[in-house]
Amino acid sequence: MNIQEELKPTAHELMELHIEALFTHDRNMRLRTVNEPWPGDKDPAPRFILGRTIEGTAVCRFRHDVPDAIAGQLEELCADEPKMSDIHMKPKHFESYMALLQGREHTAGPCYLVPAVTSPSTDAVAITRDNIAELLHDDFEWLVSEIDFVQPCIAMVRDNKAVSICRSVRITPRAHEAGLETLTSYRGRGCAAEAAAGWAAAVRRLGRLPLYSTSLENLSSQSVARKLGLFLYGVNLIIK
Repeated sequence: MNIQEELKPTAHELMELHIEALFTHDRNMRLRTVNEPWPGDKDPAPRFILGRTIEGTAVCRFRHDVPDAIAGQLEELCADEPKMSDIHMKPKHFESYMALLQGREHTAGPCYLVPAVTSPSTDAVAITRDNIAELLHDDFEWLVSEIDFVQPCIAMVRDNKAVSICRSVRITPRAHEAGLETLTSYRGRGCAAEAAAGWAAAVRRLGRLPLYSTSLENLSSQSVARKLGLFLYGVNLIIK
């Protein structure tokens, strides 16, 4: 039995997995920090995240220092959010969320599941500590310090070097979130989609779900999602 047959996740469950992958939580399910897999000090989580799903449900979480009274008001507003029908549709209560939190910055973007039917390219190469030096050359230098913590890490190799890399940048026992980077000169050639497909297959072999999310402004990442036929399960809103 494979993972999608065993779990049969709904859009609501996928949104919960997405939020739990992005941020650490305390025992009261309040947000604490950004859930980065590499060691070191972690940035604080945002004060609020709302995940609206294609099923018409919503998941909302608050940082541990948001007063209970405000959290209660936010939760009531979240329960009144209509079904998400378009990724560019603002939440019904967006202005109220911003006002209650005195928000100055916010981000939003679509959230996807990479389906099991996505076929990886035979050119996909797993990058590990053993082969990283021969594949990176002068590119992706920052990956050297991360490589042991962002597995699986899959690259598309062209001209004897890694030109697009997809790795696990948020990790939980049930799901991984993708981090995708492509060299400028190789963008628009399908390398990013192939790297993401290879990464997703590797994540599924671990018995976990491969999640892919991006921002509304990142049209190239949304193009990758379309090329791969990813399953859109919702849209998030993050207020810092």
